[in-house]
Amino acid sequence: MPRWLKILLIVAIVVVVLVLGVVGTGVVWWMKNKDALIARAKEGKEFGGHSDNQACVDEALNRYKKEPGFGSAMSTNIFLRGCLEASKPTDGFCESVPKTTEFMKSAEWQREQCRGVDLAKDSYCRQLFQPVQQFCEKGPSRSSSERNANNQ
Repeated sequence: MPRWLKILLIVAIVVVVLVLGVVGTGVVWWMKNKDALIARAKEGKEFGGHSDNQACVDEALNRYKKEPGFGSAMSTNIFLRGCLEASKPTDGFCESVPKTTEFMKSAEWQREQCRGVDLAKDSYCRQLFQPVQQFCEKGPSRSSSERNANNQ
């Protein structure tokens, strides 16, 4: 067997082992945290049921600031998604929010949002604003629009 083939096989095996390790770690993490994440989504929907879009963002940031880090960023992200879907519209909420596909504008907007809430040095802060972009990109859900029309 040629030497280059042996090296190629070793590299391929290492890559496969690394991918399996990452996937395995992700599955274990999900199994440990899924109940808490599902509870976060329910909390978000409940909070959003009596709040507007901006109040959802403010609450998510307050929660994250109390306990920053990777796990908190994930659960805060899930809270915010649920909250925004259930919340009432805030005038002008999506006006300056770039689409997720506008990569440069999106990155700058996220950095600016982090600076504005004193989280510029937090490495997970930009993740907190991704649900806002996704929400604004797809617009309010039909059920929340109907609910909000009925509440007015």
